[in-house]
Amino acid sequence: MRIVVVNKKKCTAGKGCDYVCMNFCPINRTGKDCIVEGADGKIVVEEELCIGCGICVNKCPFDAVKVVNLPDELESRMIHSYDKNGFKLFNLVIPQKKQIMGLVGVNGIGKSTCLNILSGQLKPNLGNDFGEVEGQKIIDFFKGTEAQNYFEKLYTTGLETSYKPQYVEQIPRIFKGSVKALLNKISEGDVNKVCNELGIKHVLNRKVGDISGGELQRVAIAGALLKKSDFLFIDEPSSYLDIKQRLKVANLLRKHGSEKECAVVVEHDLIMLDYLADVGHIMYGRAGVYGIVSKSLSIRECINTYLEGYIREDNMRFRSEEIKFEVKAPTKALNNIPIIEWSNIEKKLGDFKLKVKPGILMRNEIIGVLGENGTGKTTFAKILAGMIKPDKGKTDTSVKISYKPQYVQVENDDFVRSVLMKTPPSMIERLDLSHLLKRKLSELSGGELQRVAIAECLSRDADVYLLDEPSAHLDVEQRLNVAKILRDVIKKKEASAFVIDHDLLFIDYLSDKLLVFLGSAGLNGETNGPVEMKKGMNLFLKDLGITFRRDKDTKRPRANKLGSQKDEEQKNAGEYYYQ
Repeated sequence: MRIVVVNKKKCTAGKGCDYVCMNFCPINRTGKDCIVEGADGKIVVEEELCIGCGICVNKCPFDAVKVVNLPDELESRMIHSYDKNGFKLFNLVIPQKKQIMGLVGVNGIGKSTCLNILSGQLKPNLGNDFGEVEGQKIIDFFKGTEAQNYFEKLYTTGLETSYKPQYVEQIPRIFKGSVKALLNKISEGDVNKVCNELGIKHVLNRKVGDISGGELQRVAIAGALLKKSDFLFIDEPSSYLDIKQRLKVANLLRKHGSEKECAVVVEHDLIMLDYLADVGHIMYGRAGVYGIVSKSLSIRECINTYLEGYIREDNMRFRSEEIKFEVKAPTKALNNIPIIEWSNIEKKLGDFKLKVKPGILMRNEIIGVLGENGTGKTTFAKILAGMIKPDKGKTDTSVKISYKPQYVQVENDDFVRSVLMKTPPSMIERLDLSHLLKRKLSELSGGELQRVAIAECLSRDADVYLLDEPSAHLDVEQRLNVAKILRDVIKKKEASAFVIDHDLLFIDYLSDKLLVFLGSAGLNGETNGPVEMKKGMNLFLKDLGITFRRDKDTKRPRANKLGSQKDEEQKNAGEYYYQ
């Protein structure tokens, strides 16, 4: 089975390439129409005529064409195809009663497509490129499986589903009223109770467009929980949330999800997914081209298999290297040389007060920075970078610092190539940016823009690299890849780094020491550190009231369920972070 995918966003309809793919296609040169111009000027490839030579793939200067050969047996398992030459999904998640199910995989592999199909937002066409398929045909397609009963209810008796979309930032474009008006419009539950549980009661009377990203995320989750439904579908609930909020949301989703027939969650924060879900599916394939849904596994086995990159049941290796976690001994700073020091620092911004204790960053160290939103992490980062002056105290202003801000904003319409002129080709390749070089910054997705900003930051000549929330919009593999690249840059340049992030697995994988921010969000913040990993994690997790253990096979950190025997044992021993 051969599939050809044309990325319509990348195809320029002959502008700047003069349809080089058509001109060099050997089938076209025999007089047949294998690659033709579509009604919109974009190319269309006839898969039946394509011989898979790859010439069009190599000749296209915009990386708009992908040709992939797949096992023939997959053809009968095609669930959905986005038009002719579009992304294709094979297999489907089958909702299991009284289970919270997790979906894990890279961006662009079809996770959101699965949720859209199951929630009724999208009707699968079973590979039919040219039109909608009737509900009965879909029911017949799944005959003899649990999915048959599900789709019979969805398309005939009107199954009630609730769906929290991935891109919550689009909500203000659709709804212009207050948060309370939005929730009352879709709610059949106790709005005040759920909002209180999510910590968003204070925004009920504000306009939807006037609240922060984290507040908007929690409003969207509240809406999904308040809607009357049998099945609950949640797409990336951790975006914009700090660690404390993520754990609170996970507990709430477990509580409400257990009351539903089934809940399905897509999430890139593996600690949150592990803590939340009972079972899971791995989605693998080729991003933007095709995705395959694996069989159901226990959530521990699902995440461990994903990290290993090999599904034994399918005899399928979908990644060349296993992702390994190591129980690290404290890293020795290079020649014990301080690279930057700071004294007691104080800063007041409106009603917020920040107090930072003296600290030292040594050469060849990566310090992870943890804390709730609103406790001063970004303020401290801007003080170090010289963007904000402290009211008291000082830092070493002679140190060269490269800063990647928390929110990556496009201030001009530059091409990616011009922004990354000083970036080594090896880094461009490792961050998968080669195909973006001819595109404008304004055309990039959140994840693409984040990777460009990281590459630009790490390419500068600096003593200290300061990255604020680099994991935002990145999938699991991209996050851990960024961690490896940062470690290599630090070693090669004999530099150091601060990394602020809310993904505990990412911070655990990356950091030598921790700088912990405690306090009351929006009112005050103070630091503890830098300290060794175990001490810092114990300090931070004790404040959260949650304990972590190591997985016996992968050594990855896992959150213990609240009140479990392991949780109680570690709390009694004062070991919140089992190293």
